[in-house]
Amino acid sequence: MEEFHKVRRLPPYVFEQVNRLKASARARGADIVDLGMGNPDLPTPKAIVDKLCEVVRDPRTHRYSSSRGIPGLRRAQANYYARRFGVKLDPDTQVVATLGSKEGFANMAQAITAPGDVVLCPNPTYPIHAFGFIMSGGVIRSLQAEPDDGFIPALERGMRHSIPKPLALILNYPSNPTALVASLDFYKDVVAFARKHEIIILSDLAYAEIYFDDTPPPSVLQVPGAMDVTVEFTSMSKTFSMPGWRMGFAVGNERLIAALTRVKSYLDYGAFTPIQVAATAALNGDGSDIAEVREVYHKRREVMVDAFGRAGWDIPAPAATMFAWAPIPEQFRHLGSLEFSKLLIEKADVAVAPGIGFGEYGDDHVRIALVENEHRIRQAARNIKRFLGSDADKPDNVVPLAAQR
Repeated sequence: MEEFHKVRRLPPYVFEQVNRLKASARARGADIVDLGMGNPDLPTPKAIVDKLCEVVRDPRTHRYSSSRGIPGLRRAQANYYARRFGVKLDPDTQVVATLGSKEGFANMAQAITAPGDVVLCPNPTYPIHAFGFIMSGGVIRSLQAEPDDGFIPALERGMRHSIPKPLALILNYPSNPTALVASLDFYKDVVAFARKHEIIILSDLAYAEIYFDDTPPPSVLQVPGAMDVTVEFTSMSKTFSMPGWRMGFAVGNERLIAALTRVKSYLDYGAFTPIQVAATAALNGDGSDIAEVREVYHKRREVMVDAFGRAGWDIPAPAATMFAWAPIPEQFRHLGSLEFSKLLIEKADVAVAPGIGFGEYGDDHVRIALVENEHRIRQAARNIKRFLGSDADKPDNVVPLAAQR
């Protein structure tokens, strides 16, 4: 039977291939150190859980909630932006709660995309950035991922060679998967470009609080005039270790927020009210929970870089996020990221995410998530050291798994 049109537009979900191999290995009794999916292992802070439990006992909170977020939650997010970035937001017109940043991105694409619209998108990038628009009938034009001197020239080429003129530009810094961080000067240049060419900026700032240098990553909305063309998405999943709670936000330009709010009003009734109340308490907290989460990932980063380096796999230390963007060791690069990821599961009992899943320009890397404790990260390094040093896995003897079947 022929697949439906929108499903046909999506590529094979390469992460699922790794997940099947991982499940099969575990069924055979293998102890897989899972550094693949970015699924935080840290518990949600106790005060947030306690607030949820307190509110959920009130039967009045069991009714339908507000799709755009209860007023207190939207005010809390506006206050967070004021404290953290010095950005003033109207909680009634410039803030909407989302079911995580992923849902917000997908529904924004539904709200603003007409068939054939062109969207400029970094490659590699988090899959929903591109495929939210592809599922909405849009067309993706890939850009370099690095926020450096080559970015604006790449934008200019994208403008010259795209018909019709691009609708929007996607930004994601700190980046998933590359962990690249953008400066405020970079954002100033991009905002000036977007205003000049009348294109929308959609910024994914989900990792704003997971950083390891002294300077916190900025928001594009800090740039004067950015509010005219920008919506920014954030998430509580990583910041507060609340991935399963599905709580995020879109903030920024009133017209774009209104479009997203209207689409969402047809699709959902918002997150469960006790979740929204607990999220409000988290955002109104003193920031100590965020600092503790950041320190855990910082320590894991240090252990990973050191232990993997000793094992023979040199990995650049990420400046932010809970991920490392790791070049495939030279002797295995010919396999590509999917086959190398499968090989790590079969030969080293370690799972990582293949870079090809984030775009074709990511195929010489894998993404390593810091979602296991320091002991397990060291165990992964020991397994990889044995794998890299074994005679059976010398590059001349390695055959892609697909060719073995």
